[in-house]
Amino acid sequence: MKSGDSNDIAETSFEKQRSTLGSSQFVLPLMFVALYGSGFVGAKYGLPYSPPLTFLVLRFALAAVLIACLAALLRARWPGSLLELLHIATAGALTVGMFSAGVFVSISVGLSPAMSALIIALQPILVAVFASSLLGESLMRRQWIGLAMGLIGVGFVVWHKIDFGTFQLFGVGMSVVGLLGVTFGNIYQKRFCANMALFPGGAIQSATSAMILLPFAMCFERMEVIWDTKFVIALSYMTIGVSIGALSLLYMMIRRGDVSRVASVFYLVPVSAAITSYILYGETFDTPVIVGVLVVALGVYLVNGRRKS
Repeated sequence: MKSGDSNDIAETSFEKQRSTLGSSQFVLPLMFVALYGSGFVGAKYGLPYSPPLTFLVLRFALAAVLIACLAALLRARWPGSLLELLHIATAGALTVGMFSAGVFVSISVGLSPAMSALIIALQPILVAVFASSLLGESLMRRQWIGLAMGLIGVGFVVWHKIDFGTFQLFGVGMSVVGLLGVTFGNIYQKRFCANMALFPGGAIQSATSAMILLPFAMCFERMEVIWDTKFVIALSYMTIGVSIGALSLLYMMIRRGDVSRVASVFYLVPVSAAITSYILYGETFDTPVIVGVLVVALGVYLVNGRRKS
């Protein structure tokens, strides 16, 4: 048996199980949203005990080791050429490293997780525009309407939370950096890494992100960590739940669908972040949130609905 066979068999088995579900096109997106959205709040939970970039270096280094162990256990196929390795590393530097650094730094200077998630939720608009020219994808009128409804719904969820201050302006800018990273990273992933073996690719991308962020952490931070129980919980969740769980789901969705359609689920991330903020911090879950959830859900349905043949 070839080294990549067991990984291929595992993914094939998962594909067969997934195909038996009635609304399979919504299963992975909902799982992804639950994990990814809660990650914004998870960052806030751990940042009082560690500088943002130091937190990320620890998270990505730990994730790289764990995912590499999974890849070895499954005898998964590692990249067979330097070019393939570089493509995977580049996609990871954008989707994982640049995105996470922007979000963590923005939250560390006081921007709320919900506001940061709102900015990231603009990703479907950017992806729809760039994917049409770079990947040759096209959207129907119904899907453009769904994208617009998603943006409106997100506004209902978090607009009442906006409170711009001196540091929050910098935080907004860093969230925009994260937005650009995840947007172009997803497009690059679809264009050059669509057939990436899940666990080897994840290990490479996590290790690349750790190595890229380490010099910045050494230059701009004291790299001091308070190993409080809350920090250990946050680090564990961000490593296993988000770096391994959520990103694996994202790469599965990119492999199996159009980038524009996959990107639409990012509209639900602020909703997940708002719900998690309510559970952990008691942040208000009021009428705008309820209305926004309904509008976003309809928008995502329009974008993810099956195309006419």
